[in-house]
Amino acid sequence: MTTAVPGWTTLIDAAGLADALAAADARPLDARANAVPRLVDVRFSLGDPQAGAQAYARGHLPGAVYADLNRDLADLSKPGHGRHPLPDSAAFAARLGQWGIAVDTPVVVYDGGDGSMAAARLWWLLKLIGHPQVAVLDGGLAAWQAAGLPLTTALPDITPLPPYPGQFDERRIVRAEEISARLSHAPGWLLDARAGERFRGEVEPLDPVAGHVPGAVNRPFGLNVHEGRFRQSAELRAELQPLLGGCAPEQVVLMCGSGVTACHLLLALEHAGLVGARVYADSWSGWISDPSRPVARG
Repeated sequence: MTTAVPGWTTLIDAAGLADALAAADARPLDARANAVPRLVDVRFSLGDPQAGAQAYARGHLPGAVYADLNRDLADLSKPGHGRHPLPDSAAFAARLGQWGIAVDTPVVVYDGGDGSMAAARLWWLLKLIGHPQVAVLDGGLAAWQAAGLPLTTALPDITPLPPYPGQFDERRIVRAEEISARLSHAPGWLLDARAGERFRGEVEPLDPVAGHVPGAVNRPFGLNVHEGRFRQSAELRAELQPLLGGCAPEQVVLMCGSGVTACHLLLALEHAGLVGARVYADSWSGWISDPSRPVARG
């Protein structure tokens, strides 16, 4: 039975990752297979879907593979489930195998900076499929470079594996039916990670309808970081716990525009020790796909 290594469940800093890579490289060749962390570069820009792959080609962490938000971490062919519908569990499991990720492979995911686009999304998907050892590089590629650590343009030499032996835990994925059934509940059970002006419906640059789910509480994901890195866990807990309105973390649902930055809020909650919240995968863009669902503004 694989046991998660402490520190490989939420965040890892650049120095810690560099040490882990050096320690793995120092092992004998026949002992490296399950010790070398698999790095996954998840840089993505909503405004330019090709920008992340282009940035990866210009330079990435040594040994990192590239994951595309639209292609690998979503299935855009599913109508009615928002802008980034979840991929099928089997397709995601196959992709993990292609990246050389087995059950006992430590994984570190990173994007350009704070983890919101889209490292936290991959972190959540790996947790959904049951992977025990996955962390987000705190500060992303920017923190790695600030520490004076190297980048490369070389593509990793990976031996593909069979599909990952797991499937998504559907109990951890919230659907629209549950949201509708809980609309009368007291505030605190539903947190929306979008920027305040989008939540209030003052602007809406991405979706055809502005506003939020009635009763949701706004917690912009950007408040969870400072200068691109997650704030201290005690600080986050002091701010996040009152928003829950007395709900246990297991009763809390997180959403955003399309189910991406909601994962960043989930990561912040778990970093703060508030473990067990779930994600409304379709989020706002999925909610408004049915015009009969209520919308609030202000």
